[in-house]
Amino acid sequence: MQRSSNWQQFVKDSEFKLGERRVKGSWNTPSGKEDYYEIKFGTYPSLDGSTVSIPMAVEFSRQHLGFSDEDSNDFASFSTTHYAYENLILRKPNTLGMIRTTNTFLDEYHPVDLIIVTEPSDEEINLAKEKNVEMIIEPVCYDAFVFITHKDNTVDNLTIEQIQKIYSGEITNWKGVGGNNQEINAYQREENSGSQTAMENLVMKGIPMLPPNMIKIAAGMGMLVDVVGEYENSQASIGYTYKYYIDTLYKNENIKVLKVNGVSPENENLKNKTYPFTTNYYGVIRKEDEQNTAGKFLKWMLSPEGQKCIEQAGYIALN
Repeated sequence: MQRSSNWQQFVKDSEFKLGERRVKGSWNTPSGKEDYYEIKFGTYPSLDGSTVSIPMAVEFSRQHLGFSDEDSNDFASFSTTHYAYENLILRKPNTLGMIRTTNTFLDEYHPVDLIIVTEPSDEEINLAKEKNVEMIIEPVCYDAFVFITHKDNTVDNLTIEQIQKIYSGEITNWKGVGGNNQEINAYQREENSGSQTAMENLVMKGIPMLPPNMIKIAAGMGMLVDVVGEYENSQASIGYTYKYYIDTLYKNENIKVLKVNGVSPENENLKNKTYPFTTNYYGVIRKEDEQNTAGKFLKWMLSPEGQKCIEQAGYIALN
């Protein structure tokens, strides 16, 4: 993820800084032994989150830490939605990131302070209750939960009821929604993925989805986009994802986004919430950390300066 040509530095003299850096060990290289380092988080939070929110964390490291694009991309490594919630709730570290140009790894014992994610699943909510962890969950930007099909599909619009009937097994042929006489290949994500939770909570609203042995599962959002866009599937496939993901992170020229109830997921339709599946990404912390680094950083994310940084990363700001 490279910064755009009109990128701006919004943060001046940040209070969020990394801490002490020290030699951790050494490894053998063709030119001899070379040291590698570990760095403390200092007053900068340990972040984790959903794949779709990685560019936001990349932008934060540019703004606060002055990192190059190369180091920002390596530094902002997320473990995906479910693992991020687990790391936050169980106070586990996210050990995926590093500062590659200086052979520096992040403190492997520092627990995750703040996660940037889609909404929690029932399993994640129950885990927090079981561990007596109260979470503060704040929306930080808008996005659209969208339905995609092959670009050659003659259908351009579905109603909410039609989508529910497709994914509950009541409608099985595109002819039933004004399309060609073809069996619908409906793809869904694995349990506890961010998009699967959104599908269950935002779209189905308690209507049971077809069980995994009766529907096609895509293990990863990229895989879902790819199978829907495959030529062999022609017009038969449907799947779901986040608009930001297919606009920015994983473009595919063979797919198109369907309107829902006749409304397209344009930015204005998200801000005025006329698009039915307008959603958010959230900053989530443990309530006990509200006055600590995590709470201070979340408050900054919601400030005008934080929202400018989020918008510069390509997201739709709340304001």
